[in-house]
Amino acid sequence: MKRLGLALGLIIVLFVAAALILPSVIPTSTYREPVETAARDALNREVSLGGDIALQIFPQLQIRASDVSIANADGFGEEAFAEMREMRVGVRLIPLLSRRVEITEFVLVEPTIRLAQNRRGNNWTFTAPDGGEAAPAPAAGGGFVRGDGALPIEASFGDVRIENGALHFTDGSDTRSITGLDLNVALPSLDTETRLTGALNADGESLSFTANIGSIRDFFEGRETPVTLGLGGNLARLSFDGRILAGEAVAYEGEIDANIPSLRALAAFAGSPLPAGDNLEAFRTVGTLRGTPGELALQARTLSLDAISGAADLTVNLTGDRPRLTGGLELAELDVNPYLPAVAETQQPTSSGGIPPWSEAPIDLAGLGIVDADLRLTVGRLQFQAIEVTDARLRARLTNSRLEVMLENIGLYEGQGSATIVANNRGRRPSFSLVAGLDGLDAGPFLEAAAGFDKLLGTGDLSLELAAAGDSQAAIMNSLDGSGDFSFADGAIVGINVAETIRNVSRLVSGGDTESEDDDAARTGEQQTTDFSSLTGSFSIVDGQIAQRDLLMLSPLLRIEGAGSVNLPAQSLDYRLRPRAVASIEGQGGNRDLQGITVPIRLRGGFNNVSVGVDTEAVGQALLQGALNNALGSDDATSPRDALRDGLLNAIGLSDESDDEPVDGETTESRPDPAEQFLRGLLNQRRGQDEDQDEPPTDDPQ
Repeated sequence: MKRLGLALGLIIVLFVAAALILPSVIPTSTYREPVETAARDALNREVSLGGDIALQIFPQLQIRASDVSIANADGFGEEAFAEMREMRVGVRLIPLLSRRVEITEFVLVEPTIRLAQNRRGNNWTFTAPDGGEAAPAPAAGGGFVRGDGALPIEASFGDVRIENGALHFTDGSDTRSITGLDLNVALPSLDTETRLTGALNADGESLSFTANIGSIRDFFEGRETPVTLGLGGNLARLSFDGRILAGEAVAYEGEIDANIPSLRALAAFAGSPLPAGDNLEAFRTVGTLRGTPGELALQARTLSLDAISGAADLTVNLTGDRPRLTGGLELAELDVNPYLPAVAETQQPTSSGGIPPWSEAPIDLAGLGIVDADLRLTVGRLQFQAIEVTDARLRARLTNSRLEVMLENIGLYEGQGSATIVANNRGRRPSFSLVAGLDGLDAGPFLEAAAGFDKLLGTGDLSLELAAAGDSQAAIMNSLDGSGDFSFADGAIVGINVAETIRNVSRLVSGGDTESEDDDAARTGEQQTTDFSSLTGSFSIVDGQIAQRDLLMLSPLLRIEGAGSVNLPAQSLDYRLRPRAVASIEGQGGNRDLQGITVPIRLRGGFNNVSVGVDTEAVGQALLQGALNNALGSDDATSPRDALRDGLLNAIGLSDESDDEPVDGETTESRPDPAEQFLRGLLNQRRGQDEDQDEPPTDDPQ
């Protein structure tokens, strides 16, 4: 027994001595070539150990190699796919006998990996010598599954780190780089907490990160596992404190606090820059986050974007071609103006501060293709351009660059209504539509906010159905089609006093004088108004031309009919009002009653320079018609006297079939208005007769 013990001791001594001495006496070429050959056969790439190699067997197996490189795939250049200045790996031998892995050291010094992709494929897919994939893809449904026995070993890690690593990616047009990667992993055992810390520099941005996982074994075997994450840097600051839920699939939940100083900077860093603008900057959310690798759900107690703040319950699905956002938001206020397409610098207001011309600048709707969404939104106060909406409930659906917003309930300037707005960027050029209905609307502030129009006051109902297509404001206005109707009550038209206008025309007809030398027949100006009890009408729009033929305004003293057109592309209008007195202007009869004579008003000109005055042409026609009727004594259209009357009207150019077209060489502006001349002559003649009657007779010299 003594000799056997001595023999065993000698064998152990010789083994230890061999493990210590042999690595130093065996030439490195003895195992350099086998290692390179084995790695080349495994990866189907050339592998080079260009520097020194050190091998230690006892008391731990340790390998050190320098200048390690792996060749690139064919067609991706001569530069190495991966290389590192030094690699050190150490494993304790004795624990291996009991199936326990104790890695004392795993260090990569200055590793560099170059990823590339082109039309033929990528350089990170390793193929077997026969051209097939080196590692077969898992069968359908055979991905990673957590469960009992998924990690049947014991292991610990000592010094595990990456020093000053780099990762580069290029697809031929874009190159992204991560440099200065430092990573440290602390894993005393598979049953204790694992801690990971690190930092990197990505495209000029410095980021730091931490992660703590309660137990690697619990995670692999499907048990609930505490987890905390942290991210710091100029682009984003994030913290997550939660747990990975028990079960076969990976699912998590916990409290999140995400703070992004600038969404624009983050999107540009991620390679998906947002359209130019001053919005989409600061973002912050605090709440509960639940999810899986392909989907996450956020129940935000606090959600803020720029000046918008509120609460949300949102789900983001990342498995499709685009992220899909669903859920609901509750916001106290929402001003959408900062998120509307910018107005071109060339679209400047007029010198008087009026409506600017329509812009030819392209409208960029590229943002509609970033995500898909189906959202419900409740807003206490919604601001769109100058229009203010209260207590709005809306649903927005964004699918493949088509946005449909359904305003299910809106409070708008004392009224209530609904609307559906569509912006579609799927085709060659954007298209838009609007269907809206409003009841009890306060017309004055609404029209001034919506169109800069401040000439109508009243409360009423309005319906619209509009459609247009184009990539600029000008193109949209030129293509606008649709229809609408309105009904207003207890209001006023601002800018003209129709009753006073009729009074002045009445004085002229009766031979009286106006109130002052400065008075015109038409009383117009910002202080002049025409009150009404009812105002109704409808209109149609074709290629931006609004036609209106059935305006009817009723008041205790007046009945006004109207018709005309509005040229939206040219920003001009030509409109006639035909008022008729329905009672004595002054509450008494006499010559001042004009119940049988219409005194029309004409509004025409550009949006920023509308002229309002008596339509002298129509007045002249009316007076002549009345004079002829009195002279001929019949209104029977079939009588000879009616034919004679029409002939006289035709002879002097005042028939119903006459138009306003100028003759050759004349313009509408320069041609004298025959009706106006006739009216003035008629009135002057009447005044002359009155003056002759008032003049005392002279003595006859004979």
